[in-house]
Order: sequence, then structure tokens, then C-alpha cells
Amino acid sequence: MTEQPERPEQLPLSGITVVSVEQAVAAPFATRQLADLGARVIKVERPGGGDFARRYDTTVHGQSSYFVWLNRSKESVTLDLKSERGLRILERLLAGADVFVQNLAPGAAARMGLGAQALAARFPSLIPCSVTGYGSSGPWADRKAYDLLVQCQTGLVSLTGNEHGSARVGASVADIAAGMYAYSGVLTALFARATTGVVRAVEVSLFEALAEWVSQPAYYTRHGGAQPPRIGTQHATIAPYGAYTAADGKEVLLTVQNEREWAALCERFLQRPDLVADRRFATTSDRVAHRAELNEILAARFGELDGEAAMKLLDQVGIANAGVNDVEEFLAHPVLEARGRWRDVALPGGAVMPALLPPVDLAGTAPRMEAVPAVGEHTESVLAELGYSAADIDGLRTDHVI
Repeated sequence: MTEQPERPEQLPLSGITVVSVEQAVAAPFATRQLADLGARVIKVERPGGGDFARRYDTTVHGQSSYFVWLNRSKESVTLDLKSERGLRILERLLAGADVFVQNLAPGAAARMGLGAQALAARFPSLIPCSVTGYGSSGPWADRKAYDLLVQCQTGLVSLTGNEHGSARVGASVADIAAGMYAYSGVLTALFARATTGVVRAVEVSLFEALAEWVSQPAYYTRHGGAQPPRIGTQHATIAPYGAYTAADGKEVLLTVQNEREWAALCERFLQRPDLVADRRFATTSDRVAHRAELNEILAARFGELDGEAAMKLLDQVGIANAGVNDVEEFLAHPVLEARGRWRDVALPGGAVMPALLPPVDLAGTAPRMEAVPAVGEHTESVLAELGYSAADIDGLRTDHVI
């Protein structure tokens, strides 16, 4: 019998309420994943324009590609948190919440009484999660941080690119890293609260999240005396591991992970069994040291084959390989299609877009894939839940509190 997915109210985080004063990428990515698992996420935005990520671009039926990626299944409430009444409403929301996530500007949360210690005194069961740039303490606590700034500060940009220059990573990896650690940190704090009764605050910085991701090249640099070189699609410490251009112009990436695979590549793909005993290429380190000569041999062989033929032969030999796809080719990837990884998500204004399912599958459940909210779409319904009358809400709107 086929296992039926659970209804939304049976999702793992059903019954958990998250209030988030969030913007941009890192914190919204964390809370969207909580929403995917069934948490109620109430997103607090500025009256008028809302989260500034809404205006990063207008490419998805008039909506920002960033915003629609990060904010499905949430409720949007507008509040002017610079006003006393706006802060009082937030306090009432926090009184009924399990988690509070914020990535306000440096020092802003503390000035508004929303720091972890202040919140613990008023809401002892609330789990606060702060997403910062460089941490809430230390010499850079007051500096603003955006993704590319952090890519630069962690040295990642110096590792990315080729001999002609450095390059940013093409996705917001500092934000994504911080969002992932905030998400896992909140889950850990919820588990600790449920099993021990102890409430622990969560803090994640973009800088320290990405610092973890660059640990391997950091260790290599500290102990090797020089950092890994920028070499495009080639791997800095493994060879052959990189992309080569076939006769039809298709780039094909291959990797050899051990000596058995190296021998198979020489004998069956390169048709050069003599290379197996060539001392220049005896070990991975030897092949890295003689990368230029090795690349000449590989380039010549790829020049004899079109991309499809090269990949087919590599598959037969047992060498891991992949065509270097552009984004259009990724969107049409047969794995995504065959595994049913796309779901339609509604957008403000009534349009619909296909969105990828979360990458973690939990047996017996289907993630929530609900609409992306318009700015303040749920303000009235949420305030009504808090006991505000229609007249109260009209007054708050007239005074630009909501």
C-alpha cells in the first residue's frame, strides 16, 4: 500500500509559531524552511514597501526572484516598529510565539528591547534567534554585512575564478550558509526545550557560517604555506578533476578519485596505458604537480570526441562525469522531472510559478508549499486574532502603524 502524505496540520512543526522580523535572504531562508515543515511563520514587514528583497528584481511575474524563493507559506503583517504601538503589537505576537527570528541592523534589536536577554525576562519560553553579520560582540559587531562582503572577508572570492582574476560565487552562499545554520539551530533549540525544558538562544553570523564552509582551504593554507590557486573549474588539490572542451564545444567535467580510476581512464578513455606507469602521474599529488602536462593530454583526447560521445565513454569506463550545464539546462534536468520535484506556488496577484520541493524528504509527509504573501496581506486577520476590533485596525492604518 502506498504511504499517504500527512495533512498540513500533521507536519512535524505543526503547532509551532514563529515570529520573524526579517529581510533580505539569510533569516527568510531559515524561516521558510520552518514553514515548509508546518510551522506558522508570521513575517513582520515595514508598512508600505515591506521587506526590501521584494524589490531586488521583478522577473517572476512582476515579483522578485529572491522574495518568491524565500517567503512562501508565510503570513505577512506590517508593523512600524519605530512606533510605540507597533512595538506593543509585536510584544503581543511574541507572547504567543515559540520562536523569534530577527536579522535587524547591528544594535537595533537591543535598542528595541528585543535582545536575547531582554526577551528571556519577558517571555521565558520563547526561543530567540539572531542572524548577524559578524556576531553580536567583537570588533566588527556594528558593521553591516551583505553576502558579497562576507565572501570577500572569508577569502572565498580569492579562491574563486581563474588566472585572470577572482569572482564571486554565483549564488548567495554566505546568506544561505547562515540561513541553514539558523534553521538547524532553531530546530536544535526546539528539541532541547521539548526534552529538557531549557530555552537556549540561537545566534548565527554570516561571517562565521561561511568561515565554516571555507575551513578546508583555510587548513590547507595554514599548513601548506600557500592558499589553493584559482584555476576555474579545475580542482585545486585533485587532478584530473575539471572541465574539458569536446570537439563540438560542449564542456565535460570529470573526476578521478583513486588510482584504480586513474588506470581505467588511461587504458580505456585516453587509450594511453603507458601513462599508468608514468611517474609524473603516479599519485594524486604527482598529477597536481604536473597538471599542465596532464591537461594537454586530456584536452587532445576530448578534441577527438563530441560531448555526448565523451560522456558515454566515461560512463562505460566508470569515471564520474557531467556536462557543464547552464541554468536553462538545469531547469530541464531529467532528474527533477522524473522525481517530481516541481510544485506550483501562488504569487501575489494570482500568478503561479513552479518551485522546487525542499531537498529533504521525510517519509509520510509532504512539505507545505503555500502562497507567497503580498505585503501586509495577513495584517488584519492576525490583529483580529490578537483581539483588535475593526475600528482599532482602521485607526492603526490611519496612523501608519500598520
